[in-house]
Amino acid sequence: MEVVQVLHMNGGNGKTSYAQNSLLQRKVISKSKAAIKEAMTNFYNKSSQNTIAIADFGCSSGPNTLFAVSEIIETVEKICKDLDRQSPEYHVFLNDLANNDFNTVFKYLLPDFQTKMKEYTKEQCFISGTPGSFHGRLFPTNTLHFAYSSSSLHWLSQVPRGLESNKRNIYINRTSPPNVFKAYCGQFQKDFSMFLECRSKEMISGGRMVLTFLGRRSTDPCSKECCYFWELLAMALNQLVSEGTIDEDKFNSFNIPFYTPSPYEVKCEVDKQGSFTIDKLEIYEHNWNECLNEFDSSEATKDVGYIFANFIRSGMEPLIINHFGFQEAVIDEVFNRYSSIVNDCMAKEKNEFVYFILSITKKYD
Repeated sequence: MEVVQVLHMNGGNGKTSYAQNSLLQRKVISKSKAAIKEAMTNFYNKSSQNTIAIADFGCSSGPNTLFAVSEIIETVEKICKDLDRQSPEYHVFLNDLANNDFNTVFKYLLPDFQTKMKEYTKEQCFISGTPGSFHGRLFPTNTLHFAYSSSSLHWLSQVPRGLESNKRNIYINRTSPPNVFKAYCGQFQKDFSMFLECRSKEMISGGRMVLTFLGRRSTDPCSKECCYFWELLAMALNQLVSEGTIDEDKFNSFNIPFYTPSPYEVKCEVDKQGSFTIDKLEIYEHNWNECLNEFDSSEATKDVGYIFANFIRSGMEPLIINHFGFQEAVIDEVFNRYSSIVNDCMAKEKNEFVYFILSITKKYD
């Protein structure tokens, strides 16, 4: 499977779209506001720029895309006001893989965003799309001042090789042979190192990055905090294998291009690559039920498992359809089963996602 060709969030604005199922990601962006403010303030205290080039790596589509950019620009404008400096021009680059729904962003979201920005800055804000993998070079040398990525770096550039023995699983599991974890860990090291290497060339000295992504507190790569929601999806798929709806060989060859590192693994890769210093690495949790909008009374009556299943479906559906070739009725059944399994699980126990906020600075040459 060529991940760069099929990995993207569900586009549009339908019930299983990313736009309708990304509340948790919005909360993650909001959680990173303090880190953004601190990073930009420190950058501005040491540099006076007439133009700021900002890249959002893995921007996806839907309201979160420009929500993140808005937070960054509003932060800069407040800093300018506090320091009595003139606002800079903004060059904003929205990056994601080529199959991302850029049309929705530019056709439906950009006009309102531009109107909103006029309330914050008198200077121009130029926005463009930059399709391509952030595991490779995307920008000229020494052009970016600030880079941001939210809920993206846990996706790998490819499914690790050598997972043939990971039968009846779709990710790392306690039943997985040791070589499976080794393969996933190795792919993460390669990908994260390449991400840092590429950004080190594209960013100016003293430039800042704030990155949020899924991780784990535990040293155990099979801990529930990073594997359980995939284990439950594997259970749903296994049920359909047992009933003959899904081919067993097809199922056994399906693995997710995803990895949740430990803090130690993240620090090791930053130190090993050598171009950045770590300013802050924060760890926090989000309960699974935070996919539910607590302010929407209509959602309060919905099946929590259904909402969680759509949250996972909005990112996984393209990968699953590409691998299995499912028709709509089958993909619906997969996530109906998943919804029921998640409901049972959430009724018995509390489960959480672990997120990292990593703030780093490009070293001076």
